[in-house]
Amino acid sequence: MSGPAALLTIDPRDDVAVAVRPLQAGETAEGVRLKADVPAGHKVALRAVPAGAEVRKYGWPIGRATAPIEPGDHVHVHNLATALSAHEDYVWRPAPPEPLPAPDGATFQGYRRKTGRVGTRNEIWILCTVGCVARTAQRIAADASRRFAGRVDGVFALTHPFGCSQLGGDLDATRTMIAALAAHPNAGGVLILGLGCESNQLSALLGSAPDLCGERLRAFTAQSTEDELEAGLATVEDLVKVAERDRREPCPVSDLVIGVKCGGSDGFSGLTANPVVGRIADKVCGAGGTVVLTEIPEIFGAEQLLMGRARDEAVFQGVADVVNAFKAYFTAHGEPVSENPSPGNIEGGITTLEEKSLGAVQKAGRGPVTEVIRYGGRAHGPGVVLLEAPGNDAVSSTALTAAGATVILFTTGRGTPLGFPAPTLKIATNSGLAQRKPHWIDFDAGRILSGEPREAAADRLMDLVLATASGQPTRAEENGEREIALWKRGVTL
Repeated sequence: MSGPAALLTIDPRDDVAVAVRPLQAGETAEGVRLKADVPAGHKVALRAVPAGAEVRKYGWPIGRATAPIEPGDHVHVHNLATALSAHEDYVWRPAPPEPLPAPDGATFQGYRRKTGRVGTRNEIWILCTVGCVARTAQRIAADASRRFAGRVDGVFALTHPFGCSQLGGDLDATRTMIAALAAHPNAGGVLILGLGCESNQLSALLGSAPDLCGERLRAFTAQSTEDELEAGLATVEDLVKVAERDRREPCPVSDLVIGVKCGGSDGFSGLTANPVVGRIADKVCGAGGTVVLTEIPEIFGAEQLLMGRARDEAVFQGVADVVNAFKAYFTAHGEPVSENPSPGNIEGGITTLEEKSLGAVQKAGRGPVTEVIRYGGRAHGPGVVLLEAPGNDAVSSTALTAAGATVILFTTGRGTPLGFPAPTLKIATNSGLAQRKPHWIDFDAGRILSGEPREAAADRLMDLVLATASGQPTRAEENGEREIALWKRGVTL
């Protein structure tokens, strides 16, 4: 793909191209005469496809034609549908490894922890075992932020509504996530606040996480103290005294753990932002760092691209297992596995889940898939790590943080103000969004549609990633947007 054009074809095998701008019926674009109006980001047929035949984009099938398609037709929900099935028996067919960029000696200014992990922030996090003390945690954080301003990178309450009336694996998942967040290298100190009578008992949580750093961890229950607010402030002050001694130091790119995520995707996601993020993934993996990919339902239809890159047959089987398990999760609740894209995705030009997935997996670049981890697990790297989590923005980005991501690259065609515990760079797929929402968007990948080479865009983005890892705030951080969300799958008592 080079230079601005009215239609962009991604792969020579493709049956469709993407409209860069709104096109009108009767207009000729790149040698194709349009038979209907086509919005920007939507697909135009390049050749005839009979009803029932596969339609290709990215060189792969994105569904089957539900009606005969002729050159110049608008290809969308009226003539294209998913071909996904509820379960597949996969066969390992390893692909030859692709070369990755050699390390270039780039560094960032990070916080090296005693565990060997490296943080990009030095913050105090207040976590809660149960939603009953969520407001208490927020009040402590607000007071502490004013009282200890400038001594650390910030004091933040990361709250949720769960932790009681949960059973079995659902409760275990909540406990695991809180413990994983408490061990994150961006937290120079952690207060875990409990109530006292909840299902998610503080003692059980602490006992399940022996790797938590005692010097930087404090915990108490609100029912056990006379004034929980004053106790919380005194505890945070104790943690600040420890964390304020920390200093940034030069760290190689191999110390980065990058989470990759897309939300509010449009027809340009697979052309601009996701491929550019994929080049960042290649740079990080090439240097020996770690890239974490999640949103399992949004790799359905593209999973075999990842399976071919599995480091070994055990990793391949892990990918197959997590994909089929997630499909079973859908069908067990009476939902089709293709209950995606969202209304916003469809309006932006994405028709089927296969199409969405083939664009989404580009965020992981070309590096080897070295590990598959379940929800609440920690990535060990190096290489690309596949993390079990749903597509929901807040749930999956929280899981990326718990897995160890210290910077998240979030591509979007529709935009969102939402922020997460790890610094999150919002990368616009189109320049219109970047211009309309500059207070949300950190990086405009839409410039590729105006002729900027992807490699030049990737160099710009890598500079921003390193600056962010060194302390430069993201738009979400500047706006005070910082949330977590937990994946609740069990019954509520």
